[in-house]
Amino acid sequence: MQSSRIQLTPDLSFSTFVHGYWRLTDWGYNNEQIVSLIQEGLDLGVTTIDHADIYGDYECEAIFGKALGGRSSLREQIELVSKCGIKLLSEKYPDREVKYYDLSYEHIVRSAEQSLKNLQTDYLDVLLLHRPSPLYNPSEVARAFSALHQSGKVRYFGVSNFTPQQTTTLQSYLDQPLVTNQIEISVNCLEHFDNGNMDYLLEKRLHPMAWSPLAGGKLFSAANKDRMPLLEVIHALANQKETDIATIMYAWLLKHPVGIMPIVGSGKIARIKDAVHAQSVQLTDQEWFKIYQATLGHEVP
Repeated sequence: MQSSRIQLTPDLSFSTFVHGYWRLTDWGYNNEQIVSLIQEGLDLGVTTIDHADIYGDYECEAIFGKALGGRSSLREQIELVSKCGIKLLSEKYPDREVKYYDLSYEHIVRSAEQSLKNLQTDYLDVLLLHRPSPLYNPSEVARAFSALHQSGKVRYFGVSNFTPQQTTTLQSYLDQPLVTNQIEISVNCLEHFDNGNMDYLLEKRLHPMAWSPLAGGKLFSAANKDRMPLLEVIHALANQKETDIATIMYAWLLKHPVGIMPIVGSGKIARIKDAVHAQSVQLTDQEWFKIYQATLGHEVP
């Protein structure tokens, strides 16, 4: 089975499942192993790859780029996404006294150009603002986006962790539409059902990328006793459908009509195969609501 695709714009589509590389430094892979992982992902139809400037303490993009470098045919088969805007406390930046956000023109352009250098590519398919900043000037963001687009360095732009109003405000300053919002969505995180984001995304025909789609692994530990009602429902459904709980969690996301694109953050191809397999598991409305209700902790009104 191959990952299906979701059309974001007339000339840009993503694989429904996105491969996330934020843990790349933990995998300990050499260049050949990274290339093999990319190619095995392509065999599964997983063509979209998610990065951010800060991942691995600013190391992941460069490690990936060394593996990708010089393989133009491979680059043409994938969609590269990166994010910018967070400034971490890091030994690499000894002048920083606090973690903070920087969405200035200078930082966005400099960060995007550094990502291109690290990834050893001429362009990003999509650049996302990693977090909204209470201090940002949307006019500066618009100017940075315009400069990066006109130079051919970034094809499209989006946001991450933005609320509906924050997305609307930024969009009002831009010449081209934002193409996605990367947000946390899982059976354990209903935040964006509550804050209006899912309704907003449906209205604007935007397809969200879902980070931490398996709830950060929290539901795989029996220690999370407060999640026992949810775990019982998921395990029961997994038993009924003769599959595992991860598949049920992915299937729950895929059922939503907004077109969620889960980010699979594993370096094991077997985990990516399992994620893609979730497309073959169908949940009924009642089964979906059993999970939803278990997370809410009460029945719907």
